[in-house]
Amino acid sequence: MIISKRSAGAACALLAALTIGFLAPGAASADDEPGTAAADTPTAKVDLVLDVSGSMSTRDIDGQTRMTAAKQAFDQVIDTVPSGVDLGIRTLGATYPGKSLKVGCKDTKQLYPVGPLDREEAKTAVGTLEPTGWTPIGPALLAAAKDLSGGDGSRRIVLISDGEDTCSPPDPCDVAREIAAKGVHLTVDTLGLVPDTKTQAQLSCIAEATGGTYTSVKHRAELSGRVGQLVHRAASATNTPVATSGTGDCSTAPKLGPGLYSDREEFAQHRWYRVDVPAGQELRASVSVADDRQVDPDYGVLLRAVTVHGREIVRGQQEGSGRTDVISAGLRYPHPDTGTGDDGDAAPAETVCLEVSNSYSAPTSTKRTPGLPVELAVNLVDAPHAASDAAAFGLGRGWWLIGTLIVVGFAAGIVWGWVSRWRVAIWRSN
Repeated sequence: MIISKRSAGAACALLAALTIGFLAPGAASADDEPGTAAADTPTAKVDLVLDVSGSMSTRDIDGQTRMTAAKQAFDQVIDTVPSGVDLGIRTLGATYPGKSLKVGCKDTKQLYPVGPLDREEAKTAVGTLEPTGWTPIGPALLAAAKDLSGGDGSRRIVLISDGEDTCSPPDPCDVAREIAAKGVHLTVDTLGLVPDTKTQAQLSCIAEATGGTYTSVKHRAELSGRVGQLVHRAASATNTPVATSGTGDCSTAPKLGPGLYSDREEFAQHRWYRVDVPAGQELRASVSVADDRQVDPDYGVLLRAVTVHGREIVRGQQEGSGRTDVISAGLRYPHPDTGTGDDGDAAPAETVCLEVSNSYSAPTSTKRTPGLPVELAVNLVDAPHAASDAAAFGLGRGWWLIGTLIVVGFAAGIVWGWVSRWRVAIWRSN
């Protein structure tokens, strides 16, 4: 049987045109919306924390010492720091070559203060560094967090080290958790220079505790590229969560509006929050809980919406088995508009209690405090015409497109079949 490619192409073109026609209005309306970027974007702050301990003299990065490779990488990064970023440089182990643990573990200083960047001055400061002493990562992180205090922009520490901390306590992982628990929304990214297993594990733990990333580096180009990427990432606009503190019951829970919130929750704990949902609005809430330390496999997160009288409205839950370090759950609750009351006033808002709970457990050696990081997103949108429509029309206007494509596809199939039979009949008659 001979089938015309021209006919098949025409059918495909028809479906494509219909799809574009339905999608175009939505795209146009999105483009027509005014820009939401603020004219005065908060200044981002980045503190580069560099290990200058004696082991940085090891020659194993592209035939150079680790210190030389780090200096060259810093020079490249300094040249490309974007506007809107205040950059600082802190060192650890740069000044004390002796053997006193007490003195060596205080060896961290601000080489270049966090602020508007003078590129030549910053390069000159980096050029004076020589591998010297100890590796006090914990004290350096605490000092770097103070370097970045103040302001409304994003804050990021980029830690570059070739070895694990030599000054524990304080344990750098615990320090990172304490920083995250303060709700200052400071991210720590870590890079390991030719790391061994212990170094990799410690630097990974520091990054995970604050929502940062860990990168293993064996070449200078990898180092400069990754540090530059992280500095530019700090300049990108972000939605910073607002710190809040849930309570043990709904009556004393904090009242939340639309937005992004952060909290801490201990193992198997229940935390409560309240949201007022106006009539004709739909509550959309989601929660993410991160296991920033070793936990047992098989766990879950539950998000429930409950009335002030304790009746459950809806719930969302998710289970995990250790394959991921973040688990999320969400729910939707439409509060239908019942019209005005007898006195002509609008229907009152309904107070909805949100309960966040988890079923995490951990080995006895795992520290329970601070609690696990929690991020809660709350949004209020126009509700469907009827509460029952929420599940059926979850795609909104997208259902019209899907229905149209089904009808068009069915009609095209009938026409195509008729044309094919007609062409076969002509072919046989000839």
